[in-house]
Amino acid sequence: MEEDERCDIVMSRAASCMQWSQWQLLDSILPTGGFAHSFGLEAAVQTRLVSSPEDLETHIIHLLDNTASLLLPFVYSTLKSPDIETWHRLDGILNATLTNQVSSKASISQGSALFRIAASVFTEIPNLKMIRDASLGSKNVYFHHAPIFGLVCGLLGMDPETSQRAYLFVTLRDVLSAATRLNIVGPMGASVMQHRIAIVAETVLEKWMDREASEACQTSPLLDVVQGCHGYLFSRLFCS
Repeated sequence: MEEDERCDIVMSRAASCMQWSQWQLLDSILPTGGFAHSFGLEAAVQTRLVSSPEDLETHIIHLLDNTASLLLPFVYSTLKSPDIETWHRLDGILNATLTNQVSSKASISQGSALFRIAASVFTEIPNLKMIRDASLGSKNVYFHHAPIFGLVCGLLGMDPETSQRAYLFVTLRDVLSAATRLNIVGPMGASVMQHRIAIVAETVLEKWMDREASEACQTSPLLDVVQGCHGYLFSRLFCS
């Protein structure tokens, strides 16, 4: 009985420690480069599609819906089988899916940074470093963000629903951060808006979660077009 209790304590402690790693994955202090990107918001502001806090809220809701329909399937499909073969296959499919050069480059930049940081920080999961090292230098691996996020979540032991909610949370967090730096809304206003949009985000999650990569689609093609114009802006604060 004492041995069983000791095993239960060890397992409980390991699970608790793993939660710290899971929370750290969502921490804004993790230097994954997300704050260098506006997810097309900067281009939307300069093309006058977003010019007020009301426009911003509408834009973010459409962005979340488009992110969920297009990228959550890759997060879900990778975390179900967090191995190098599945990740390579889904990474290649997403690279062919993202025809927008700006969003594709942003995805690769953020994915590469996330994988590098995760392999260095979460040393209790040696598979992260092994998979990354085995893939560096390959011409057929692109390091897109969504599959890598799913891979890391899977290896950290996060369940599918929490992982997909986390992906939308990170998207919402980063685009609101960009909005404050573009002076569309203040920090307090952004926090209030984030809390308000969270209710909509949960509905979006319920609509699109647990779908295979073959079901990925875009719901707001205009956002893709606007983001593609980012490289033509005369002055730019963000990379995308």
